[in-house]
Amino acid sequence: MAAAALTREGGEDAFRRLFRFYRQRDAADLRAVVDFSVPGGQVFRSQLSVSSVSDQDACKAGLRPVSQWKAYGLHGYPGFIFIANPFLPGCQRHWVKQCLQLYPQKPNVCNLDLHMTAEKTTDLWGQSKEQLRRKGSSKWEPKSLLEKLRWVTLGYHYNWNTKKYSAKHHTPFPSDLAFLSEQVATACGFCGFQAQAGILNYYHFDSSLGIHVDESELDHSRPLLSFSFGQSSIFLLGGLKREEAPTAMFMHSGDIMVMSGLSRLLYHAVPRVLPNPEGTALPSCLDQAFPSDLPVGSVVEPSSEEDWQVCAKYLQSSRISVTVRQVLAEGQAFPEESGTDARGREGSDDSHHRETSTAKKHKPD
Repeated sequence: MAAAALTREGGEDAFRRLFRFYRQRDAADLRAVVDFSVPGGQVFRSQLSVSSVSDQDACKAGLRPVSQWKAYGLHGYPGFIFIANPFLPGCQRHWVKQCLQLYPQKPNVCNLDLHMTAEKTTDLWGQSKEQLRRKGSSKWEPKSLLEKLRWVTLGYHYNWNTKKYSAKHHTPFPSDLAFLSEQVATACGFCGFQAQAGILNYYHFDSSLGIHVDESELDHSRPLLSFSFGQSSIFLLGGLKREEAPTAMFMHSGDIMVMSGLSRLLYHAVPRVLPNPEGTALPSCLDQAFPSDLPVGSVVEPSSEEDWQVCAKYLQSSRISVTVRQVLAEGQAFPEESGTDARGREGSDDSHHRETSTAKKHKPD
């Protein structure tokens, strides 16, 4: 009832009030959060372009046939599509391992580059895996480098200072993630989508993502894709102004969000990471066996049991979010740059991805 009252109450920065509400409240106050596993009310089934992605291509990306996906929309948010975990059993493990082992590697950029030399951030996985494997439950244990990871940028690297992309700061976009993104975009009606930039956010139970709009891409006609792995979270989707109260919704491991059309430039945030609602250390979808009959040319690969133990230990208190964007329209080029630091190495690793502690008051944005 308190959340509903705040939602009805507009005025100056209604978004911030609800951000604080969900940041601070316990599970008893989460009844107003949209759960897409229970359609009704604001939720409706969304139609996908089933014939545009072959079952084989979906399978190569570790996805079920598009005809089996459960996609939803929200009344009042045209262009917003929520896809409830379309991954084949066991295939989420590939993407988790890539986010922890491969994508943080050079030449990609991460928040640790702002404080450490390139030599010290060359192999975060190798430096962290034994420490993670032995990690106990005490919060006083020293953190591994992987646990200090907050963000990684791919492709066109986002500059946190200028809030721009640059032709001068680009590295090859991971081919497996590009293939996954293209299949999802095509199924949602966006043929020809090009995965050109990615931002990976690494959350822990005390993390949040502040109120913001993703508007730095030069082409806003293409969708923003968001993949979620690990623990659950509350996602807030608002309007074009912060005076508009947002809608709160759950995101669970494997869920995908697509923001397009009028929903592409809406304010959004993640006020809270939540323990797996099933009550187990990890969601059951992450405990499933990897399929043995994937077609030739699949981009997903099985993880060794040793590697997965490291990933599983990390995910017991963490969530990984992968957002993929097309920065430029077909044939479009970046404008001429003048006197800016294209690399963005002096940007803040605290731009809008924050954590709280008993010593520092949380600031949502």
